[in-house]
Amino acid sequence: MAEDIEEIRRRKLLELQKKYLEQQKAQEEEAKQQALIEAQIQAILRRILTPEARERLARVKLVRPELARQVELILVQLYQAGQITDKIDDAKLKKILAQIEARTRKEFRIKW
Repeated sequence: MAEDIEEIRRRKLLELQKKYLEQQKAQEEEAKQQALIEAQIQAILRRILTPEARERLARVKLVRPELARQVELILVQLYQAGQITDKIDDAKLKKILAQIEARTRKEFRIKW
């Protein structure tokens, strides 16, 4: 009886270890995929943004990461669709940031 319990415990432990290793591998694969996607996005942004615009986007990312990510994804989509033909300078990026922020801004009203 005690031997059966030990055998069951050993099998259960092996199952749990196997599941843990599978989960770890899946997480590593997901991290690799995310890193690859991020590298591709950054490569596209280097192609379409001037150094000043990239610097501005980096500063925006520090303060408003969700806004910067949204702008990055929109720019990449436009580039892939062929709608961006020349480099985007700092002034154009300011306009894009303002437009996107105006669309996503939440307005709070306090009633007395």
